[in-house]
Amino acid sequence: MNIDFNLFMNDVVRQARSEITAAGYTELTTADDVDAALNKPGTTLVMVNSVCGCAGGIARPAAAHAIHYDKRPDQLVTVFAGQDKEATAKAREYFTGFPPSSPSFALLKDGKLVKMVERHEIEGHEPIAVVTNLQNAFEENCSEV
Repeated sequence: MNIDFNLFMNDVVRQARSEITAAGYTELTTADDVDAALNKPGTTLVMVNSVCGCAGGIARPAAAHAIHYDKRPDQLVTVFAGQDKEATAKAREYFTGFPPSSPSFALLKDGKLVKMVERHEIEGHEPIAVVTNLQNAFEENCSEV
């Protein structure tokens, strides 16, 4: 049996992208996109997407459900680690003090990092625990919608 690995991965990536954009996140695919989005005033949640089955399968549903809350970020964006490398590298420049981690979440307020949820806080946890972690950050840093 012959399996085309690249074709298989393209399907996985396409599914991972569609899950997060369907939840209302805007894809940032270039460094310029990232700078434009993360320098906007207000709060921005960045979801660093990943094809990792373990943590990605928790992070994407958590990203979709966390935003159904009274307080939430003004802007929801995503970069895709391992796919949109330039955009991901640029986004990580804003995550000062934290090593690269994917999947992960970064909450920024006026372009400054206020909360980071790293892979080790996602992988092996129930999605509701990740949702609660994000919503606690929203409660502290975001305005009511």
